[in-house]
Amino acid sequence: MSLSYKILSEKAANNFITRHNGVSSKRDIEKALSVIGEKSIADLINKIVPADIRAPKTLNLPDPLSEAECLAEMRHIARTNPVMRDYIGQGYYKTITPPVILRNILENPAWYTSYTPYQPEISQGRLEALINFQTVVSDLTGLPFANASLLDEATAGAEAVTLCKRKAKNKANAVFVSENCHPQTIDVIKARCNPLNIEVIVGPDSQATAQEIFCAVLQYPGTDGTIIDYSSLIKDLKAKSVLVAVATDLLALTLLQPPGEIGADVAFGSSQRFGVPLGFGGPHAAFFAVADAYKRDTPGRMVGVSTDAHGRKAYRLALQTREQHIRREKATSTICTAQAVLALIAGMYATYHGPEGLKEIALRTHLLTRILAEGLKTAGFTLKSENYFDTITLETGVKTADLHRKAVEAGVNFRPISGGTIGISLDEACDESNVRKIWEIFAVTADFDALAEKVTANPDLPGRTSDFMTHPVFHSYRSETELMRYMRKLADKDLALDRTMIPLGSCTMKLNAASEMIPVTLPGFAEIHPFRPLDQVPGYLNLIETLEDMLSEITGFDAMSLQPNSGAAGEYAGLCAIRDYQAARGEGARDICLIPTSAHGTNPASAVMAGLRVVTVGCDQDGNIDMADLNAKVETHKAALSCLMITYPSTHGVYETGIKEICDLMHANGGQVYMDGANMNAQVALTSPGLIGADVCHLNLHKTFCIPHGGGGPGVGPIGVRKHLAPYLPGHFHLKDAPERHRRGGTVNAAAPFGSASILPIPYAYIRMTGAEGLKRATEIAILSANYIAKRLEGHYDILYKGENGYIAHECIIDTRPLKEKCGVTVDDVAKRLIDFGFHAPTMSWPVAGTLMIEPTESESLYELDRFCDAMIAIRREADAIERGEVTHENSPLARAPHTAESLVDDALPYSREQAVYPVKSLRASKYFPPGSRVDNAYGDRNLFCACPPIEDLAE
Repeated sequence: MSLSYKILSEKAANNFITRHNGVSSKRDIEKALSVIGEKSIADLINKIVPADIRAPKTLNLPDPLSEAECLAEMRHIARTNPVMRDYIGQGYYKTITPPVILRNILENPAWYTSYTPYQPEISQGRLEALINFQTVVSDLTGLPFANASLLDEATAGAEAVTLCKRKAKNKANAVFVSENCHPQTIDVIKARCNPLNIEVIVGPDSQATAQEIFCAVLQYPGTDGTIIDYSSLIKDLKAKSVLVAVATDLLALTLLQPPGEIGADVAFGSSQRFGVPLGFGGPHAAFFAVADAYKRDTPGRMVGVSTDAHGRKAYRLALQTREQHIRREKATSTICTAQAVLALIAGMYATYHGPEGLKEIALRTHLLTRILAEGLKTAGFTLKSENYFDTITLETGVKTADLHRKAVEAGVNFRPISGGTIGISLDEACDESNVRKIWEIFAVTADFDALAEKVTANPDLPGRTSDFMTHPVFHSYRSETELMRYMRKLADKDLALDRTMIPLGSCTMKLNAASEMIPVTLPGFAEIHPFRPLDQVPGYLNLIETLEDMLSEITGFDAMSLQPNSGAAGEYAGLCAIRDYQAARGEGARDICLIPTSAHGTNPASAVMAGLRVVTVGCDQDGNIDMADLNAKVETHKAALSCLMITYPSTHGVYETGIKEICDLMHANGGQVYMDGANMNAQVALTSPGLIGADVCHLNLHKTFCIPHGGGGPGVGPIGVRKHLAPYLPGHFHLKDAPERHRRGGTVNAAAPFGSASILPIPYAYIRMTGAEGLKRATEIAILSANYIAKRLEGHYDILYKGENGYIAHECIIDTRPLKEKCGVTVDDVAKRLIDFGFHAPTMSWPVAGTLMIEPTESESLYELDRFCDAMIAIRREADAIERGEVTHENSPLARAPHTAESLVDDALPYSREQAVYPVKSLRASKYFPPGSRVDNAYGDRNLFCACPPIEDLAE
């Protein structure tokens, strides 16, 4: 074959996998193999992955597409979802994302490729943006402490109930939920309370005080739009020692009296309408605010203010010891992540508009709704309530079906409500033309201009009198120029994947390719309401079903649910499926969950929240499950054995050879096997959970399948199951008329039917562009790269665990404890010194205290791997100098790291400035300076302050 014919016969530019993999050239692969000591990748894989779990055949996936072909396919799919005008409401609204925020945050890898800000010195930009978000929420709700977001409004409601149960002032075991809460919130609260044996009473508000309850959940404004002055009801509930949680709307609260001012203990809701696209249901940042008494019990992440080594103000994640993976079975929440990038957008939207702008948007939306309603009344329609903000409910009787049909023909969707009523919600994108269009459907001939002159804001609303968002940050960035520069200034403070490798073990910070990200903001994906009739979203359903099928093929399972919107949510959904299956078989008493110490850290908390009792299984000195201990505990708990939660490859970074034996043991004793998919990046196309013997496994699409972390969210954690568990996968009331594969159980995890649907195009595009062979090569390169790092660092550091042939899987644990013993250098010192080399630290002190867990992924080049290894070796040499007595620990660069540009001018360093900031020559070409020195974690927890600092403090 001639060269010209060969070129012409191949697909144009179909080289996505070589762009995705950092080590892809023959020369680099051969160099890596030579350092490791193997002749081929096949030889390496054969010595690492146990033969009895190797996939017997190639994955049955479509042929890979080029980036151009995939983008064309995604645009076609998006176009098949018609962009109707949705007035459905129910917690979701059309919004206008300011283009400056769209371009500079949502579409900017400096923001969406960053990791959770556990290393505050390199996260000050996003931490500042998140504390802005917290301040907005706190100010609008009238409650002093807000967290940095939760997964969605419905699960935030469930978290509010469990918080109130923990802090209850009476011994009742029931929660009252107003029937005027959103139905998805009611469903999720019911699902989450069931395993905890908490009774849920749903009814009209008038019944709340008649119940023996520890908590009441109210909606303000209600799901039907009605606004009730809850001050007297809350007062009555407080007299009975009942805690009160209020679901609310941030935009409405610019006009309405805040929940905190009428006695609410908790306020929660969605910040979606602050600039975040509908996206068929998500991802959207829920907000959660509490009274002062509950600040240390708040679920999720909270940004606080602390100080650095120079006494300057610095931000950090506060109270990290509450987090799920740290507290394990003692955790009080299944929340292990947030919706950081969406909270950033919402917070920046509020910053851009300011309090006056937000109030103007709210007032315009409300007045348009008033005009709409008055016009409808002229045509004889009756409103359910005269007190509303942006949502009205009409009594339409026998005309209901005909009105819905006329609306759809006109390209409009209203909310169908049972009993011959229709709901209509307006939003910030509405104007006179929208009102006239709706009137046309209802045959209204009112005079818009005359009504506009007549209507005023509803005088009966419990109006807001208090100020909000008074901090200067919300008054400083009105022009696009200033906001653009502010966002750039914040981004420049941080380290994200667009600057450097983030070698986090277990977290798989790999490339989020631009071609995967582009479809997210296409109108056919971004502008779709999650409760739109399903026959109007054929593109979404096609994409979802195809993605489910591809993931089922990859995992070896029979069915898949994409609803869970985080890894921990997937864990919870999987465990609920197991429990429901066992209950249906008359085995509901099975409640023991075995969890090895090598399992992922979030597993125990999920098990407890699913109503299971956790029994820990030990590991041997090589990091493998102790089979004698496992056998003994299976035998002891045989009658009550529910499941085993296992991570594979283990969190210790090895493929355990006895995994099939472990699965067989569980099944022989009536138990199920739950596999944590955190390390799926080492399985894809080489083996699979289904082949190994697991019954259910969650996947982290924000890890293995390229959805970005976004500074701590969004995530998607779908679960795959064997056939016997398929009927117990999460369902949703909106899917009652869906294809049979989607009609399952109740809503367990998310407010929307398919969770964070708008980011599902990312893994879809990744799989379509890689194909079967590409996925296999990605897994192989991930393993190759990890073993290359381990081999290069061998002799400088101990590798804590290895497999039978002396190799690791896709991640390795570096033991830094000997450094502390010999010369006082801590794992913190190593992590902070890596910042001076321009690196994010690996995962610290987990799963073993005093260690670093390193995962390079397949996306990093050999150049970047070497740069990281050179940094780690240089750090070891600095530690050796301390051990030799050439310098004391306190006077070493390790103890004083990281070094700021300011410290070079202001500090009298006991070593050269060159050693401080240019420990290797390559840094002279490109240098990152952190904005502050080492942050004092203890100070921030002792002095908890979680809102924008006073301007005079920042000036200091």
